[in-house]
Amino acid sequence: MSAGLRSGQVAEAAGVNIQTLRYYERRGLLAQPQRSNGGHRLYGEEAVTALRVIKAAQRLGFTLEEVAELLEAGRYRHGRPVAGLQDRAAAKLAEVDAKIADLTTIRTALAAAVEAGCDDLTVCASSACCPVPFTDLAEENRHAGPCC
Repeated sequence: MSAGLRSGQVAEAAGVNIQTLRYYERRGLLAQPQRSNGGHRLYGEEAVTALRVIKAAQRLGFTLEEVAELLEAGRYRHGRPVAGLQDRAAAKLAEVDAKIADLTTIRTALAAAVEAGCDDLTVCASSACCPVPFTDLAEENRHAGPCC
């Protein structure tokens, strides 16, 4: 049996902890490693690459389930481009754009609340100039008055 990398070496090289490595094995994201005569797990360099790919995909917003599907599709493509990666990336990009839009709305409302000096949600929400977005839902109940 050729020498391989032990769990700690693989985890360190990929920037994950050993529990993450084992979890990915249990989930089927990583192939089960060979064992040394002493029973130690021995991994090839491809395990480090696989871990880095998994972590990079997660940072891009893919769930572990989505990563597993992409890896599985790749295993059957033998080095050719993964079918559906473009579609999945485009869908993930749309998700990210929607989250950015939501966060921008939240940021704008919070900045307005800070700028307006709002200190009491109930008082502010009953004011005509309340910057908190949910007050728009009760537009018919709003009345002109002093802000916050």
